[in-house]
Amino acid sequence: MNGVDAHALCGAHHLRELKAIEEIEKEPWATEMSALLISANQLRCTAQDQGQTELPEPVRQDIIIGYMAILAKGLAFHERQPPLAKSPGTRGQKARRPGHNLLLRLRDYRDDVLRFIADFAVPFTNNQAGQDLRMMKLRMKISGTFRTLEGAQVFADIRSVISTAKKHGLNILETLTLLPTQIIARL
Repeated sequence: MNGVDAHALCGAHHLRELKAIEEIEKEPWATEMSALLISANQLRCTAQDQGQTELPEPVRQDIIIGYMAILAKGLAFHERQPPLAKSPGTRGQKARRPGHNLLLRLRDYRDDVLRFIADFAVPFTNNQAGQDLRMMKLRMKISGTFRTLEGAQVFADIRSVISTAKKHGLNILETLTLLPTQIIARL
């Protein structure tokens, strides 16, 4: 599978949702799913550190079997719950609990959730992308919008160079003082 063409869902986002389900809703399956995802990521990191490019098929299958068993346990838990009260005059599907909605997403998008174990080019988390975007949103929140499209583009270009320099372990100030052609050559 090619990591560039395939879609993946962020493991860090799932862990945050699972923690909320565990702490607020007190649903036991959420703790197990968190542990499984963390363990799968650790197995992947260990394999990568040893120079492997993928987890062995039996290991991947064990993870998937465990994942599906936890999903089945969680869905059975929700089948036993009394239905949520429907507000008078509302239409559409009946409301579900947050944990039930998460379980359905984890079931329906299983391959996208677990893509990181099948394709090491796909990271477990997209936190870096979120962090890169957060700076732009923070800038807009503090200062308002950009006055010109050109100003926004310059800001985005500089943030892109800073982020890429960090990822490559380069000195940020030194990188920013280089000519554009030198920056391109280094990055």
